[in-house]
Amino acid sequence: MMNTIALAGNPNVGKSTIFNALTGSSQHVGNWPGKTVEKKEGVLKIGTHDVLVVDLPGTYSLTAYSVEEVITRDFIINEHPSAVITVVDASNLERNLYLVAQLVELEVPVILVLNMTDIASSRGLFIDAQKLSAELGGIPVVEAVGNRNLGLEQLKQAIVQVSANPPTAVKRPRYPGILGQEIESLEAQIAGCETLSETYYANWLATKLLEEDTAVMDVVRAAGRDDLLAAAEAAQARILEATGEDAEILIADERYEFVGGIMDAVQERPQQDVVTISDRIDNIVTHRYLGLPIFLLIMWLVFQFTANVSAPYLDWVDGFVNGTVHAWAAALLTAVGLGGSWLSDLVTDGIIAGVGGVLVFVPVLIFLYMALGLLEDSGYMTRAAFVMDRFMRWMGLHGKSFLPMIVGFGCTVPAVYATRSLENERDRKLTGFLATFMSCGARLPVYILFGAAFFGASSVNLVFAMYLLGIGIALMVGFAFKQTVYKGKPPAPFVMEMPAYRIPHPLDVWRQTWQRTRGFIRNAGTVILFVSIIFWFLMAIPAKPGSGSFNDVPAGDSIFGAVSGAVAPVFQPAGFGSWQASGSLIGGFLAKEIIVSSMNQIYVGSEPPVNSEQYGGEVYLGRDVVETLLSFGEASILTVQEMVNIVPRTLNVWPGVNLPMADFLGTDAAEEETGGLQAALVASFTATAGSPARGTVAAVAFTVFVLLYVPCMAATSAMRQEFGVRWMLAQAAFTLGLAWLAAVLVFQVGAALFA
Repeated sequence: MMNTIALAGNPNVGKSTIFNALTGSSQHVGNWPGKTVEKKEGVLKIGTHDVLVVDLPGTYSLTAYSVEEVITRDFIINEHPSAVITVVDASNLERNLYLVAQLVELEVPVILVLNMTDIASSRGLFIDAQKLSAELGGIPVVEAVGNRNLGLEQLKQAIVQVSANPPTAVKRPRYPGILGQEIESLEAQIAGCETLSETYYANWLATKLLEEDTAVMDVVRAAGRDDLLAAAEAAQARILEATGEDAEILIADERYEFVGGIMDAVQERPQQDVVTISDRIDNIVTHRYLGLPIFLLIMWLVFQFTANVSAPYLDWVDGFVNGTVHAWAAALLTAVGLGGSWLSDLVTDGIIAGVGGVLVFVPVLIFLYMALGLLEDSGYMTRAAFVMDRFMRWMGLHGKSFLPMIVGFGCTVPAVYATRSLENERDRKLTGFLATFMSCGARLPVYILFGAAFFGASSVNLVFAMYLLGIGIALMVGFAFKQTVYKGKPPAPFVMEMPAYRIPHPLDVWRQTWQRTRGFIRNAGTVILFVSIIFWFLMAIPAKPGSGSFNDVPAGDSIFGAVSGAVAPVFQPAGFGSWQASGSLIGGFLAKEIIVSSMNQIYVGSEPPVNSEQYGGEVYLGRDVVETLLSFGEASILTVQEMVNIVPRTLNVWPGVNLPMADFLGTDAAEEETGGLQAALVASFTATAGSPARGTVAAVAFTVFVLLYVPCMAATSAMRQEFGVRWMLAQAAFTLGLAWLAAVLVFQVGAALFA
């Protein structure tokens, strides 16, 4: 049977770096049962033996106030790992040792890893590792620098040593006087209950009962030992009467005294505190007045990196899947005699288009998670949270909630996943809810199309207004939730260690990026594929006899057209109550960019079918491969170009600044030809609304609805995965109602002004 080693530690101590260094590529990432917190497992090979390493969530204590603390403690108690590798920040040893003091009380073999010893040395701190081991009763202590793989061999040796011969004389906090007497009394009663004593260390359980640990009290209550709860309550009263302090306070004091005694024996500090580079940087980036502008600048750069730098690869994936792969599949189906059949259309326009709708997001996700990984690994993320904390509390949130909302400008899907950086479940749900109001890149083509059709050269005003409106709606909804749903519930306590700045480790950043991206492909892709196929069938089936045949029916006479016509009256008060406009919005439930393609098919007509015979020969297959590779190279060049253009694009925001933009290939991006569609939209919306002016107002109302209504299927799937079905349905219903109300308000007010 494979031995199991748990990896524990405070947040930002380099625990994940140690985990990655030990397990390499042999990792599995999922969620803990019933939790949204990531569960990471990997296999460590030591000689001929395999050891399962479980990376427990970062936590400051085992008092079980948060999901992370519950998971960490329950795993150690219930799964009985062979040892717990406790990673501590050597430059902040005293605070880290409080967790160690709690772990040794669980009577589990502990290996202590003094990580970041290089940072400790730069601050003039000297820690005697051998004396530290002796002070803790002989547990192995390993000095390490995880991001440089220093100390890993010594750690592996310690794992072998502890597995073969666990230390037996480990020192733990001792509780003197009446506190110790009451613990011993409860311990004796617990020892008489086999149900509890077989699973839990009696001394630890007695201590937890005096601390009024709710999770432990629930366990005792489930075991039918209410008498123990009554005994603990009586013991607490006696302790309070004798000392004037609560038992929980006294226990914490003894642990801190235990830690303080160790620190006095093992650590030497300089006579004067050393001002480090991290301290100097923090004086600027966390400055009362400069901190916010710097944070917004960094978020702007993240937004540019996510939305613009990834765009060439996004276009390449879109062209490859929906162009080249689509053509190859059509040619293959033609070669086997299925060309022009409904099955061929299902494969090309249903399955391939569905998968392509997922894959097109992958470059955005990769660049987003890469940017997040760089910020996290460098140590800046905690500073960003600190800077934004005061502002976000106005909405009942704290600083870390702002980053996912900014990410929402690139794509709602990664914005929802980015809420995983928030510890509190309420904060995650509310942040994910508000992030859907940010104008993602998929909505932008709709804004541009309607802006060009109805406002001409002033179309940018409509686009800018939609972005501002999304931010304003998010602020108002967040404040409303604070006054209603979360009334009387202040933001969760914001506790986060400020780690020293460090150079991000490329392998760690990439591994984190790929794991998160792979999770999106696996979990969201299946839903998109299924719904895309259903959507295709609805477009192919006639709504009534005589209106056509399967896969050969006008769009308005299909089931899709019939459903759109039934929905259309709902949008009459908003000024766009035609089946065409309503039908395109239905497509937007899948992905917002489908709105434009649906409109092009509904208003203008589908493109001529591809002559698949031209793709059937081996020569053309080779040509397509070459063109695909060349287009990938072009996308790579354009990606570098977009990275260079981040600087002028950022500086050109200031009045009077007009730096030239890089253009490596000598060609500007061509605008999509939508002249026919624009004319059709103007005619249709004018006819539905009753006049050109009212048609323009209806167009604005339509874009407002697109901004606010239910996010795409991928984002909805991400909401379901992260927050559950009930929250996903509540969010969908709320945004749908809000979008309709806002669109109606815009049209009715605008129509009255232009009557």
